Amino acid sequence: MQNLNNYNIILASKSPRRSQLLSEIGIDFSVEIKEDVEEKYPSDLKHEDIAVFLSKLKAKPFLADIQNDSNKIVITADTIVCAKGKVLGKPKDKAEATEMLKLLSGIKHQVISGVTISSKQKVVSFSVSTDVYFKSLTEAEIEYYINNYKPFDKAGAYGIQEWIGMIGIEKIEGSYFNVVGLPVQRLYEELNQF
Repeated sequence: MQNLNNYNIILASKSPRRSQLLSEIGIDFSVEIKEDVEEKYPSDLKHEDIAVFLSKLKAKPFLADIQNDSNKIVITADTIVCAKGKVLGKPKDKAEATEMLKLLSGIKHQVISGVTISSKQKVVSFSVSTDVYFKSLTEAEIEYYINNYKPFDKAGAYGIQEWIGMIGIEKIEGSYFNVVGLPVQRLYEELNQF
């Protein structure tokens, strides 16, 4: 990715999983957080548009920096979980996490990540969707997972790379890394075109 050598790449995310994935595809970057953005979106948005809308929202605090520095690229991302017509964000507490996992138990749901890549020259946004199939989870499995892994920083109240993913997910259709939180294959392709 020689084309990126002249750029100062910033990942605007507190997620350790996103940082790990971005570093593992060989990109040199720093993490910078401006401010917490309130993750609100218009109620009439389609599910695949919500994650992109939120990734664009997260890019807004960096707009002035980008305009003042033509060598800066900022990557922002948001991941949502959609099941039975509901959009699941991060659970506020144990009760909400339990409710989310009970909803996901035994059904197929979608994990959608929206990504925005911003520079002075251009802004590119895209979304990637993955279908995830959970087995029927017992109450004991749900309680064990929440008590031991505390998935309150994860959309849908679970991490595919954790215990619940190992014992509970029967199959996926689409990008595994998208479910972890960053569709790195698509991101790599988009960055190659900067």
